[in-house]
Amino acid sequence: MDVPILKQRDYLIASIQAVLTDRDLLNLRDKLVQQVGNFRSKGVILDVTGLDVMDSFSVRTLRDMAHMIRLRGADTVIVGIQPEVAFAMVQLGLSLEGVPTALDLEEGLAYLGRIPKRPVPKHRP
Repeated sequence: MDVPILKQRDYLIASIQAVLTDRDLLNLRDKLVQQVGNFRSKGVILDVTGLDVMDSFSVRTLRDMAHMIRLRGADTVIVGIQPEVAFAMVQLGLSLEGVPTALDLEEGLAYLGRIPKRPVPKHRP
């Protein structure tokens, strides 16, 4: 299943509407990491509102995806984690360590809007 990726200002928004296979999740990772550079995006929102379950592979892949995107110069926020998913993640010891989360898309956009822009290093002749 192909996940739609929308461009909104300087951000990319990927809204996962249904459970993805491992291959679909890896394809999304590769596509997002590539598009961050193509669109010179400053941030990515991963909307997981449509998921009612996340296994260890999904959590690890989302976390790795956020770290890869960070290495490409953009920030990531994961939004829409359902209460029962959050509960199960805590019970299973699954963590999105180092990846910010927000309640919904609106909060995710607000979060990205508050992050100060990183200075571009000056080259010395």
